[in-house]
Amino acid sequence: MSDSLVIIPTYNEIENIEAILKAVFSLNKNFHVLVVDDNSPDGTSEKVTAMQNDFPNTLFLETRTEKSGLGTAYIHGFKWAIARKYEYIFEMDADFSHNPEDLLRLYRACANGADVVVGSRYKKGVNVVNWPLYRVLLSYGASFYVKIITGMRIHDPTAGFVCYRRHVLENINLDSVRFIGYAFQIEMKFRAYLKNYTIEEVSIIFRDRVKGKSKMSSSIINEAVVGVFLMKMRSLFQKSGF
Repeated sequence: MSDSLVIIPTYNEIENIEAILKAVFSLNKNFHVLVVDDNSPDGTSEKVTAMQNDFPNTLFLETRTEKSGLGTAYIHGFKWAIARKYEYIFEMDADFSHNPEDLLRLYRACANGADVVVGSRYKKGVNVVNWPLYRVLLSYGASFYVKIITGMRIHDPTAGFVCYRRHVLENINLDSVRFIGYAFQIEMKFRAYLKNYTIEEVSIIFRDRVKGKSKMSSSIINEAVVGVFLMKMRSLFQKSGF
């Protein structure tokens, strides 16, 4: 039994899924992986099912009936992990924008006492490769905006490469999390921040995907800009229930 579970949400990641799973399982630590697939029409879940023969009792698959958003996929995975008593629970993308080898660095930081560890693109300057300038400016600007609105002193609050200790997720009301897009990442960190959990950042290099299509959209950006302000207001007026 491993103490660590990596949750990888997928939708049409057939070009990446086999390679990312093999990369995780090749690390010098026993990570388990849960793929939460939103019924990808490209055969992603079928590929994972086939790979379970090669990685028995370490590779798991949850297939949902439809594409329901990044946030709900992670919530599904969090509840699955909590029920099985994993101590360290990771979020990671399937497209190699997060280097699987950095899982070890996030793990060490959590094992050394942090409650939440963020793989940060902006802790030491801007460590983003192959993004067009407008996306760098949008992401960096969003991070600055979130810091101003929420008061969190996190350099990369929108980051999706994160390790949570189980007790953090157990003490956050996962059913009350509102965001389903990329702003979900902000909300989870904000809820941990409000509960005074220790949040640390580990500097990583983020590389844009080479294969497959980005899931970014204008609705996701709107959720982040407007939603974060509303989230902050709710936290002020609903302290007991947030």
